Amino acid sequence: MAKKRVTTWDEIQDLDSTADVKIPSDPLDRVLGQEDAIKLAKIAAIQRRHLLLVGPPGTGKSMIARALSMNIPKPRHEIRVAKNTENAERPFLEILDKDQVYDEDRIRADSMGRLLDPHDVQQDICERLGYVCRQCKAYSKPSDLMCPSCGKSKMEVAHGSNPFGDLLGQLGGMLEAAVQAPQGGKSVRTTTVNSRGEQEFVLFEMAGDKIRMLDGKAQQKRSQLMNKANQKVLVKLDRDPFVLATGASETELLGDVRHDPYGGHEKLGTPAYERVVAGSIHEAHEGVLFVDEISHLGSLQRYILTAMQEKRFPIVGRNPQSAGASVKVENVPCDFILVAACNIQDLGNILSPLRSRIIGGGYEALVDVAMPDTPENRAKYAQFVAQEVMIDGRIPHATMDAVKLIITEGRLRARGDNQPNALTLRLREMGGLIRAAGDAAVMNGDALITDAHIRDALRRSRPVEEQIREKYGSYMKGMSKDISDAQKETSQYYLGNDHLGDQMFN
Repeated sequence: MAKKRVTTWDEIQDLDSTADVKIPSDPLDRVLGQEDAIKLAKIAAIQRRHLLLVGPPGTGKSMIARALSMNIPKPRHEIRVAKNTENAERPFLEILDKDQVYDEDRIRADSMGRLLDPHDVQQDICERLGYVCRQCKAYSKPSDLMCPSCGKSKMEVAHGSNPFGDLLGQLGGMLEAAVQAPQGGKSVRTTTVNSRGEQEFVLFEMAGDKIRMLDGKAQQKRSQLMNKANQKVLVKLDRDPFVLATGASETELLGDVRHDPYGGHEKLGTPAYERVVAGSIHEAHEGVLFVDEISHLGSLQRYILTAMQEKRFPIVGRNPQSAGASVKVENVPCDFILVAACNIQDLGNILSPLRSRIIGGGYEALVDVAMPDTPENRAKYAQFVAQEVMIDGRIPHATMDAVKLIITEGRLRARGDNQPNALTLRLREMGGLIRAAGDAAVMNGDALITDAHIRDALRRSRPVEEQIREKYGSYMKGMSKDISDAQKETSQYYLGNDHLGDQMFN
């Protein structure tokens, strides 16, 4: 019988390991200590509001954004572009709802017909498709033009005493193999009587080592699909609603039209609609667009602002020297929830109109760097350890003594942020500590992470600056051991500023 999962600190202390610590089903409830930001994120998910998260790295901003995307409905539309026969450089835009996409999937499934073993198909059909040698009647792969059994062309007919019979037979086989079915292989059409006693055409075609048989219904469904052949799916219906656009380039963010040296030439080039590529703002339609360090996007922020305002943004070729520069798809949907993040010092680099748009249609939240050291929050730390083990997937769970040592380290790190009687929320670094301890347990062959593994990880996961000071006495002394005399003469640290390095790292 499975153990009862527990949640309070008093209960957790009596456990053998974090394997029995309850992990909340709602991803937003797995974020530790950011109660105010979580409340706003839940509102943003329900009401489709934008969100700006401000705070130092490693405090859960990206985790909040990801969890928010898991609290919104699944996308309901698929975005496609289609060939415009009258003006190829202005492809048509098509928006399909999920019912239309599912109907098309059913048609596609019905159009696949049945896969048969060649031995279960009439021999004359197998001969015409290249599965059976016309001379010795041996079966082989259709890709073998020469029969492996008798060495003659599988397409060869009786040529009497013609000394060029083999050559002519092989040539005939190659010419017959050139007659292709719609799916890329040879096909044979014949008539048969169906279960209703009606005569109908049946299509047999090559399908690797098998033969595909399509009855009248399957052929009809295939014809329906052929009408949609000149289409390209830009944004799939079944997609991840979370789109990461951190550090995206202009083309990654806004989309592009790929270059083709032959342009849209009907016989040589690639059609314009096939070269259209969606941007992150379009892929995030009906989902979440997450941009960490949003101030680093610089002037690209104004395009995000436009997309937020209009909920549509065209896709155009962005290189004026490219053949795609003249191609444009108007009004591509991009109705997304923006979750942006930045550090406090970067607030001034966010465009004022973008800030105004977020405030006017959403919320701003300052994330915390620490939470009070209470029994409830210690239980959350145990939950955090269990979550990190689950996410990593390669390390074992931790004993309660190990969790208590992690809590002690959390207190020490909170003091570094001038937060007494608190637990740090710089949890990315704490996650690294748990993984380092887990790696030590794995290498030792231990079933659980213990407090000894945590102590070992604390020693091994120290910042390199601290390791340099311990080994050489100071950062500058370490540098002096690491560079040549010529570098010392030109380095700015040795031109009257040799005291700066130690000030930075002490």
